Amino acid sequence: MEQQRRQFLDELLTTATPSGFETPGQRRWVEYVEEFADEVRTDSYGNAVAVLEGNETSIALTGHSDEIGFMVRDIEESGILRITPVGGSDRTVSKGQHVRIHTDAGPVSGVIGQTAIHLRDHEDESVADIDEQYLDIGADDAAEAEELVERGDPVTFDQTVSELENGRIAARGLDNRIGIWAAAEALRRAAERDHEATIYAVSTVQEEVGLQGAKMVGFDLAPDAVVAIDVTHATDTPDITSAQQTGVELGDGPVVVRGSANHPRLVDAVRQTASEADIDIQLQASGTNTGTDADAFYTSRGGIPSVNVGVPNRYMHTPVEVVDLADLETVAELLSGVPATVADCDLSAGIE
Repeated sequence: MEQQRRQFLDELLTTATPSGFETPGQRRWVEYVEEFADEVRTDSYGNAVAVLEGNETSIALTGHSDEIGFMVRDIEESGILRITPVGGSDRTVSKGQHVRIHTDAGPVSGVIGQTAIHLRDHEDESVADIDEQYLDIGADDAAEAEELVERGDPVTFDQTVSELENGRIAARGLDNRIGIWAAAEALRRAAERDHEATIYAVSTVQEEVGLQGAKMVGFDLAPDAVVAIDVTHATDTPDITSAQQTGVELGDGPVVVRGSANHPRLVDAVRQTASEADIDIQLQASGTNTGTDADAFYTSRGGIPSVNVGVPNRYMHTPVEVVDLADLETVAELLSGVPATVADCDLSAGIE
């Protein structure tokens, strides 16, 4: 990956953007796409749209900017903070972790308490719900804690980007900063080519709490087609049961999802683009829903043809998510070519 592109990715990954508090990451994304987009705009809740002007056919390449996390729920007399989850935070990985509380005055360090193994009841190794867990910032009492934090301040794991072997990285929030990186990078590559369609790169907000930003953007933008880029589960680790296997593996390329939200002709267009560009892809079944912004886009307006394209990800919703940078590069290249193929498709023909 080119140094400038990697720097942009690392900046996204090291900027905290829990749902409802995406502004810092959105600002960095906007700064990046402004260099090559014809127009960039944001709405009242922070959804960001970059535009490459073309003809009346329009396609949106979208990712969501928000990450899971926590919020300060209460401050006890002892100075201990009680927390509540933001999105699908995993209670089994939160205890014993370093965190940062993002206050108006700047970050405050803390840890999520974990009783020492020597003092625990070994007959009860159940994991407390997040609402029962607590955050220790070292304060002696509530008065001292209240000088530093407020109820409602967002909290994220204090986690760096780690380089693994074979071009793989581990970080928190790869879900889904890699999606908005890919949307921006696909738009940059498309800007360097001839393109007829109008292309939108979109960074939505609040996906992790109900696909809320996609609902706003789908209604407002009303594109002819949407490709929603998100992570998907790589099931190539020893702890995945046979009933959970999908055949998706890290490093084997982008994942094109079939079923539910995924418009068959748009799926075919993405597959055709991959074939013509000699890009290896993986297929995944979606019998009920995709769990991504595609689910909101395809039910917006009168039904916007949508498809979910995934990047294989291990250990989703933990502080140590893992992706292969080759998959990320390949998905950006694939998406940069999709608008030209979609422009030749009749997506309004229904069952004809």
